[in-house]
Amino acid sequence: MLEIAIMIEGQNGLNWPRWQRMVRHVEDLGFVGLFRSDHFTNSNATDIDSLELWTSLTWLAGNTRRIEFGPLVTPFSFRHPVHTARMAAAVDDLSNGRLVLGLGAGWQEREHQLFGFDLLEPAARFNRFKEGMEVVTRLLQKEEPVTFEGQYYQLRGATILPRPQRPGGPRVLVGGSGVKRTLSYVVQYANEWNCVMQLPQDLLRLNRRLNEMLAEAGRKPESVRRSMMTGCVFGKDEATLRQKIADRGSTLEQLRGRGIVAGSPSAVKEQLAALEEAGLQRVMLQWLDLDDLESLETLAKDVL
Repeated sequence: MLEIAIMIEGQNGLNWPRWQRMVRHVEDLGFVGLFRSDHFTNSNATDIDSLELWTSLTWLAGNTRRIEFGPLVTPFSFRHPVHTARMAAAVDDLSNGRLVLGLGAGWQEREHQLFGFDLLEPAARFNRFKEGMEVVTRLLQKEEPVTFEGQYYQLRGATILPRPQRPGGPRVLVGGSGVKRTLSYVVQYANEWNCVMQLPQDLLRLNRRLNEMLAEAGRKPESVRRSMMTGCVFGKDEATLRQKIADRGSTLEQLRGRGIVAGSPSAVKEQLAALEEAGLQRVMLQWLDLDDLESLETLAKDVL
């Protein structure tokens, strides 16, 4: 059965009251998880509240009992992979093994310029990303000290102590839809592949290609969970739905054509069923209106 989680944009006005309300609602309403982006700002020139990622996940880990959670995704352009590995191990332990560690290369130019981070050109950025995943996975999964000599990162007999309580540490998620780089990184490092806003036919094609690549690498297809983050346009009633569609500046058909889950409860169920048929196991529905908890309650009641 398709698992349904919620995803929010942490740079989209998130502060402590909104985060704490959202966490409690997602836990109480029965969604399988809550995920959030890791950004300092939006890509436009309007800066609003943006709650720091790992601090917020630490609070969630200690104040929930059931839901899985994590970043979609946390980039190495902000933090050294050693810090990411140490924080991930600690937060996963605090939550009794509920963290999904989503890793990324970084992409948004504006926040890197504002805060002085080096985004790098695409080729170098993905090379750094690969090195970062090597560092993180070795530190979390290897019991012996880690030595690594890369272009961007160097470790010389490094060990994380205490060792992660979960054998191998938290699940590693790699997001993206590119075959050459992203899917190859999934095969090498990940327990979960997360794509973004794919139509069922495109998801099916990518899913089959990933199966082939896993088989070629000697891994079983079921060793990698398939998930997708996609937009969600849903309202507690017809008037709220119409307003949300209008706010997007598109028609309902145009939204669905871009892979966004949108419409009435029955329409949402139909779209989710088609994605499940294409091989999806978990969907993270992007909930942009952090204050519209009534519609979130309706979504849980009518779709879950």
